Amino acid sequence: MFDLTRLVLTAIATIGFLFFSGFAVVSLREHERRAATVAAALGLASLAPLLVAVLAPLPVVFITLVGLCSIGALILFWIMLPLPRKIPSAGGDTTRKVDERDVMFSRGRLEPGSDEFKAYYEMRPENLASDDRTRDLAGLMSDDAEFADPIAFEAARASFKVSEALRYEVNGPVADTKIERPAAEWTSIVKGLSTYFGAVSVGIAEVKPEHIYSNIGRGSGTWGDEIQLDHKWAIAFTVEMDHFTVSHAPHAPIVMESAQQYVTSAVIALQVATALRALGYPARAHIDGNYRVIAPLVARDAGLGELGRMGLLMTPKLGPRVRLGIVTTDVPLVPDGRRDDRSVLHFCQICKKCADCCPVGSIPSGDREPVEGGGQRWKIDDENCYRYWAVAGTDCGTCMRVCPYSHPDNVAHNLVRWAIRTFPGARKPLLLMDDLFYGRKPPARKHESVGTWTKD
Repeated sequence: MFDLTRLVLTAIATIGFLFFSGFAVVSLREHERRAATVAAALGLASLAPLLVAVLAPLPVVFITLVGLCSIGALILFWIMLPLPRKIPSAGGDTTRKVDERDVMFSRGRLEPGSDEFKAYYEMRPENLASDDRTRDLAGLMSDDAEFADPIAFEAARASFKVSEALRYEVNGPVADTKIERPAAEWTSIVKGLSTYFGAVSVGIAEVKPEHIYSNIGRGSGTWGDEIQLDHKWAIAFTVEMDHFTVSHAPHAPIVMESAQQYVTSAVIALQVATALRALGYPARAHIDGNYRVIAPLVARDAGLGELGRMGLLMTPKLGPRVRLGIVTTDVPLVPDGRRDDRSVLHFCQICKKCADCCPVGSIPSGDREPVEGGGQRWKIDDENCYRYWAVAGTDCGTCMRVCPYSHPDNVAHNLVRWAIRTFPGARKPLLLMDDLFYGRKPPARKHESVGTWTKD
């Protein structure tokens, strides 16, 4: 009994020390100094039971062991508690089609005095004053913007120019000879091709009317024309945005990384679509500046994630730290179906970190609101958000940076994600731990010239 009590207490102290020391090392590799410091401090604190086991008399050792076991049991009991109330599904969201001309990116491209400018504000006169306010600001990647950086901005412009050059290659002729395969085999083929070309995750969804914009606002075709897209299936995929670069948001590197991953997703989409057309099936890539579908809705219905508080797709292993690509096609496929992930919805409901950290308060801090079609969703203030981009000169990304789901895809963070998904009672404590390790309002990484830092 004497030796066993001390041995168990020593084992507990050793496990705690190794756990927190390991997390400190992981945090240092991720360039997270605060998290590394906190973990190291907790690792040293976890050695206290070891000192008790070695130096204290047996009654003190026994009491300490009972106390630690009692605390552990209470924590386990708390974690295993069910949700106090049912978290409703996101539902079908909306059955109303979105006019792409109303999207802020389309409105931001309107040239004063142009036919499109006049036509749009005759149709939506209520948007003119707000959009004029935005046009009076410095603008995205402007040299007069708050976070102007000539090197990072030119790198971003280079990527956007590549995306722009690719916008008119999204479609093409279909081969006369059609390769026949069962739907299950085609599904495996397109997923394999997508990951081979560089996608992180891939899913299949049936194209629904609400996925498709009603009218053209950007890209190929005639502005304002009604969109005709009769493909049956959509291939949705994600590409990863680099964690280190995103950690600089809202400074200049974030727009550089966004632009680069738009190129990556565009290239993958074009490769998949081109291959399918060569195999005898119509296929269209949907890329930055030339979408015909609403990518987050398609990706969600393809099972790649859930729409979170910030309005972005929350993926299981990278959170919102992704860019999306879509290919619509008539090749026979098997849909994956939505995840309907209540754990993400509940965590977003209690977290509110993105709302607290948004520089201009564009993310709601309240509950989801009903939308047409019976679903519920958090609705961001997209005009206010886009206006801040025009001030900052970048696409901000603060919400993406601070999101607890955005931590790197590794064993340590995936264990936390598993606990969040599996144990409702663990979500609030894990959120508090995230605040402890990273801060409730984590500061952006200090921005230095792009030429002076590397990702590793």
